[in-house]
Amino acid sequence: METHTNEEQVIWKGWSSQSLYFGTYTLCVLFCWLIVPIFYGLWKWILVRSRVYEVTTERIRVRTGIFSKRTDELELYRVTDNTLVEPFWLRVFQAGNIVLRTSDDSNPEVTLEAVPDASALRDEIRKHVEICRERKRVRLAEIE
Repeated sequence: METHTNEEQVIWKGWSSQSLYFGTYTLCVLFCWLIVPIFYGLWKWILVRSRVYEVTTERIRVRTGIFSKRTDELELYRVTDNTLVEPFWLRVFQAGNIVLRTSDDSNPEVTLEAVPDASALRDEIRKHVEICRERKRVRLAEIE
């Protein structure tokens, strides 16, 4: 007999791939003799590392900021559509962007940028969106 718990569980937690700024990092290395590009590249690296994505069985959290932090949450049952965008350069590094369209007024579109193994994560999100909707008895109505 299978038991279901209503506890929220983390499905995936991570951050964007540093390949997001690969071109910037390359230019910073080429012009490192100017010193300033080193600090600019370091700043971009810190920016990417400070944006943390957390996907749970109930919601998606996006935490951003270096000195001051901001956490945006999106309830999974509000996701209406998702798109996987895999630009060539991100595909080289086995990453992609997941674009989620929602019925949330404050976050009508949420993008998980340059996440590794984006296709598998998108499938997991989709599966848990359906489970969450079923559990909350939420139905999506389209008006034409």
